[in-house]
Amino acid sequence: MDHYFKKVRDFVMELGYGLLYENTSDNLLVIDNEEMGVKNMVIGVATPIVIIEQYLFDVTDDPDIFRHLLIKNRDIVHGAFVLDEKGEKVIFRNTLQVETLDLKELEGTINSLGLLLSEYSNEILSFSK
Repeated sequence: MDHYFKKVRDFVMELGYGLLYENTSDNLLVIDNEEMGVKNMVIGVATPIVIIEQYLFDVTDDPDIFRHLLIKNRDIVHGAFVLDEKGEKVIFRNTLQVETLDLKELEGTINSLGLLLSEYSNEILSFSK
């Protein structure tokens, strides 16, 4: 098992997140904690970075959504709204340096998503319709 992958996995377990999937050959984890708004969050270790992503909703035909999401990106402490490679899905994403990663930094990213969802959930629900 990759040293950095084990480090990230140990942090996830210490934080108490449910481990839904683990692939040690691809250095991927999928975690869950619905109370925090984390549902199928993908964590990939691609040294020198850790990539953290969670799907939020599919893009609709309303072009005003992008303006709202970009404005809200300015308020997000860790991470940002991004589109997938096809431009069809809105994802929460953050990247961190794995070599210097500590527990609080990973926790801050995951908590950022929870805070974002608690403050912005009505808008996200309206965008997904």
